[in-house]
Amino acid sequence: MAKRIGLLSDTHGYWDTRYEKHFAQCDEIWHCGDIGAVEVLDKLEALKPVRAVYGNIDGQDIRLRTAKHQKFEIENTSVWITHIGGYPGHYAKEVLPDIFRHPPKLFISGHSHILKVMFDKTLNLLHINPGAAGVYGFHKVRTLVRFTIDNGEFKDLEVIELEEK
Repeated sequence: MAKRIGLLSDTHGYWDTRYEKHFAQCDEIWHCGDIGAVEVLDKLEALKPVRAVYGNIDGQDIRLRTAKHQKFEIENTSVWITHIGGYPGHYAKEVLPDIFRHPPKLFISGHSHILKVMFDKTLNLLHINPGAAGVYGFHKVRTLVRFTIDNGEFKDLEVIELEEK
């Protein structure tokens, strides 16, 4: 059974009602850190099952409900979500050397506010950074990502641009 995923990061306490519309057809929502307010996490959890990690700006209230790293299997796919992870060729020290010892099939991180979808040929993994969904930061356009995982394959990846801040 394929899973449709809604992915976001760096909300920094900002809630946009369009998250509900864009994630309505998703099976799960994944947030890769800097949630910023427990209310954002509550609202996401009211929509769909959520897998979330905390980011560097998140306080104890969010850290008690999330983890620094989420590593799990879904649809015959190993996934690793963390906030500060870097990207292929420039992985953060927080994930080294573990990412080389046990590379997942899908590596997701946030933090940079820069949307990236890259394949790492060395580790044979897909890296996604969904950019930033909130209004705080230097990014000009707020972004979300949706995709499907179907028995180890990634399909129908979409980038949703909300608008300029």
